[in-house]
Amino acid sequence: MLPVVALVGRPNVGKSTLFNVLTRSRDALVADMPGVTRDRHYGVCRSGERPFVVVDTGGLSGVEEAMDVLTAKQVRLAIEEANVLVFVVDAREGLLPQDYIILNELRRSGKTIIAAVNKTDGLEEEAVLAEFSAFGVGKILPLSAAHNRGTSDLIELILPLLPADEESTTEAEGEDGSIRVAIVGRPNAGKSTLINRLLGEERLIVSDVAGTTRDPIRVPLERDGKRYTLIDTAGIRRKARVEEAVEKFSVIKTLQSIAAAQVVVVMIDARENLADQDLTLIGYAMDEGRALVIAINKWDGLDQYQRDECMRALDRRLVFVDWAKQVHISALHGSGLRELMRAIVRAHASATKVLVSSDLTKTLEKAYESYQPPLVHGHSPKLRFAHPGGNNPPTIVIHGTRTKHIAPAYQRYLENFFRKRYKLEGTPVRIAFREGENPFAGRKKVLTKEQEQKARRRVSDLIKRTR
Repeated sequence: MLPVVALVGRPNVGKSTLFNVLTRSRDALVADMPGVTRDRHYGVCRSGERPFVVVDTGGLSGVEEAMDVLTAKQVRLAIEEANVLVFVVDAREGLLPQDYIILNELRRSGKTIIAAVNKTDGLEEEAVLAEFSAFGVGKILPLSAAHNRGTSDLIELILPLLPADEESTTEAEGEDGSIRVAIVGRPNAGKSTLINRLLGEERLIVSDVAGTTRDPIRVPLERDGKRYTLIDTAGIRRKARVEEAVEKFSVIKTLQSIAAAQVVVVMIDARENLADQDLTLIGYAMDEGRALVIAINKWDGLDQYQRDECMRALDRRLVFVDWAKQVHISALHGSGLRELMRAIVRAHASATKVLVSSDLTKTLEKAYESYQPPLVHGHSPKLRFAHPGGNNPPTIVIHGTRTKHIAPAYQRYLENFFRKRYKLEGTPVRIAFREGENPFAGRKKVLTKEQEQKARRRVSDLIKRTR
């Protein structure tokens, strides 16, 4: 495990901006409004001599409201697991009573504290440091996270304070052989509840208030000998209802998470009808070529009649993804989770399956013999051979003649034939046709003098015979 450094402070002091600079990423959502970050957000800083984990936390407002209390609980969990605490304050707002309250709580943890005075650009640093020296913190430095000024000094100050016995090497997140799984759906579908249930801890904030999750949060999980990277995403509503800029950026982050994942789990609330927004998410996952699992949540709260009606509606509207596994779960009580994880593993195995050209060609020949494509201008398209074009999703390239005129229905027939032959469950299959080109097309034939004379004699003889 790498040593951990937590960024703590009031709302809107620049913690997420500093997190993005230290991790050299744009993972944390940044906006000029307080309370954007709520869950703990992890990243790795590799700018110094040794890497360390950076934790972005929500702002401690001191307000005893539902969401602020849940955010404060996540901050305290980050403080407990951190080796070094970076107390971020706002130089433009100056020293506030809330800063003293936060500092006292950090001191009670017994951890090493560094005071980072942010937003010092355009201000007199000596005057700013003189004001914040009232904290009595031995390690204090000015910086401007938005302009990446002073961050290198902060890293140099952090490195000597990290424990020496920690391992300094680790594999990058998502590159350790784990299966990247994005959990997507509408607000309040139970995405964060599902991840907390799988982890067995309150890793993410769960609330009845829609839109609790804003940042995509990546969480490692090891279950039944397999490693996963679970990505909790913000709930997506209809475009007409999205008004705040923060929610628009959350939607963009969710779509980016789908593109970065290997398996997408679309969570559907069984108590509500299947919405167009759910179908849009499924369509986007298909466009990205991602393996797909449909998780029907809150199934335990339905009676038999409601379950039958729900299944009929799903079978009718999800006929275009009949290859995706549907799993009935209860994220709150944990029922169906074993079957869900098995479906994820099978979908990932199908999406990354290695296909062989010779076997693909034999399968293509069997499919062609069983059902030939319709005639085009009196001629049937010929399919010669096939070879793999990539995986995730499995792509099969088929070479032949008149392939431009193959009907979409016959292409679906080939997809289903290959899917059945190789038992590809939970992943789309892409078919790409290549037209056989004439190797002599565009080449002008050059005749010798003898060949030209013979051709002229033949033409003259043919003319004499016709007379």
